[in-house]
Amino acid sequence: MKRIFDFFLASVLGILFLIPMALIALAVKLSSKGPVIFWSERVGKNNQLFWMPKFRTMRIDTPNVATHLLASANQYLTLIGGFLRKSSLDELPQLWSVLVGKMSFVGPRPALFNQTDLIEMRTVVGVQQLTPGITGWAQVNGRDELDLATKVQFDQQYLLKRSMGLDIQILWMTGVKVFRREGVSH
Repeated sequence: MKRIFDFFLASVLGILFLIPMALIALAVKLSSKGPVIFWSERVGKNNQLFWMPKFRTMRIDTPNVATHLLASANQYLTLIGGFLRKSSLDELPQLWSVLVGKMSFVGPRPALFNQTDLIEMRTVVGVQQLTPGITGWAQVNGRDELDLATKVQFDQQYLLKRSMGLDIQILWMTGVKVFRREGVSH
């Protein structure tokens, strides 16, 4: 049921956002050097690696680490990168990952391939068996403001309580938080 919901919603949103995504792509291309899409190697279901697309918000010379590990993440943002991140518009290309089944709308955010501490913590509590999501229980409960242990606790809570009702609640809460631009530190 969840996969059918994800595929249908990603298809509809992909069509609805086709023109806005084209405009964002043009803005990214015109405002900075480098590709429009940044493909990030991420950890998916059962700790399998996959490539996740995002609109590029950082300069091409940015180190390939989690943003919170950068000494000054803001210095690496492109001209429109801060806006794209705060509005979550940089996430729109992930609709492709949902369409092909590498991601879901709701699940734990996929870890970077080199976030071994997060990967290990999730594996210990069984979270690796979930398909990663564009949004998740941790994101609506703090997003960038949470430490890794707390994120994993929220991911585990989602694992134990997951349902279509909870997914719909998380999607609603995500919409509210994105509209208010809450929980984004950079």
